Amino acid sequence: MAVTPLEDRILIKPLERETQTESGIFLPESATEKPMQGKVVATGPGKLLDNGERVKPSVTKGDVVVFGKYSGTEIEIKGTAHLIVRESELLGMIG
Repeated sequence: MAVTPLEDRILIKPLERETQTESGIFLPESATEKPMQGKVVATGPGKLLDNGERVKPSVTKGDVVVFGKYSGTEIEIKGTAHLIVRESELLGMIG
C-alpha cells in the first residue's frame, strides 16, 4: 500500500524511542517520551496559492525533521506507525 500525501502534507516515519539512557539504564515504555523527530517518507505537491501556483515543500524524501509532540495524524502502513503533518507543523530540519 502506497500513501501519497495531498497538498502541503508530509508523510513521516517517526524515529524510534530511546529505551536506554546514556548511562545504561533501561526505561519502561511508560517513561519514554513520544518521538518528536522523524524521516520524511513522501511529500505532497505543495500548497496551492490563490493565484493557482503551487509552492513546493521545503523538505524532501529522506530529510530528518522535528515536529510538535501532538502534531499531525497517526496512521499505520504495513504494520509501521507513520505520521501525516502539514508542512506548517514542522518545526525544523536536522542536519
